[in-house]
Amino acid sequence: MPATEWDPQLYERRHAFVWQMSRDLLRLLDPTAGERILDVGCGTGQLTRQIADVGARVVGIDLSPAMIEKARQVGDEMEFRVADARSFDFGSDFDAVFSNAVLHWVVPPEAAAGCMFRALKPGGRLVCELGGKGNVAALLAAIDAAARAMSVEPPPHQNYYPTIADYGAVLEGVGLEVRSAELFDRPTPLEGSDGLFNWVKMFRRRVLDAIHPTRHDDFAALLAEQAKPSLWHDRWYADYRRLRIVARRPG
Repeated sequence: MPATEWDPQLYERRHAFVWQMSRDLLRLLDPTAGERILDVGCGTGQLTRQIADVGARVVGIDLSPAMIEKARQVGDEMEFRVADARSFDFGSDFDAVFSNAVLHWVVPPEAAAGCMFRALKPGGRLVCELGGKGNVAALLAAIDAAARAMSVEPPPHQNYYPTIADYGAVLEGVGLEVRSAELFDRPTPLEGSDGLFNWVKMFRRRVLDAIHPTRHDDFAALLAEQAKPSLWHDRWYADYRRLRIVARRPG
C-alpha cells in the first residue's frame, strides 16, 4: 500500500498497539528538555506528543497527508510536515532521530538512512524500530493462501524486513556507527474477532482491492481458517518480529 493511502481513523481505532507497545523504545531514546528531535514516520503523532511532553522540540514527518492532518490535531506546539523519508533535507540540526514501525515500508533503505544521517548533528543519535527478518511470516502466508483459495493471485509483499547484519550494513554504509541492535519476537494481540481482517484492511489493502467487495466476507473466513493453527491463542495475534537499533553520527 502506498504510504499516502493510510486510513488514520482505522489506524487509531483498531491499531493502537503500533504506538502503545513502544514505551521501551521511548526509554531508549531518553529525550530531554531542549533537545531537537525528528520523528520519521510520525503517523498520527501519539509518540511525537510523548517526546514533546518532556520539553523536547519535535518535528514529525510522514508521507501521508491524512496522517499529518490528524497529527496536527494533537498539539499546536509541535511541527508536522508531509515529507518523504527517502528525500527530506532539514540540514544537520537534530540531536536525535526517532522512528517506530515505519522503516520497513521504505525502499530503498539506503535513501532513508542517508537522510537520517544528514539530519543529525555530529554526535547525534538514531533510535529506531522496524519489522525484522521473519516479521508476520505466518500472517502473510495465511493471506496468500486465502487469496489463492479464491483464485486470486495475491500482490507481492513489498516490505523490507532486514536481518541485524543487513540493516547494520545499510546504516554504516551512510556513515552511522551502530551501537546496539536486537532482533526479537513480539507476538502482538489484535483487537476483536475481526482483528485479522482489520489488519489486512490497514496494512495489506492491495489484497482486498484484488477481490470483489461482495467476496470480502468469504476472504475473511478463509483467512481465519488458514491462520488459526498458528495465530489463534484465545484471541488473534500477529507474529511480529522487531529489529531495534541505536546508532550515532560520529563527531
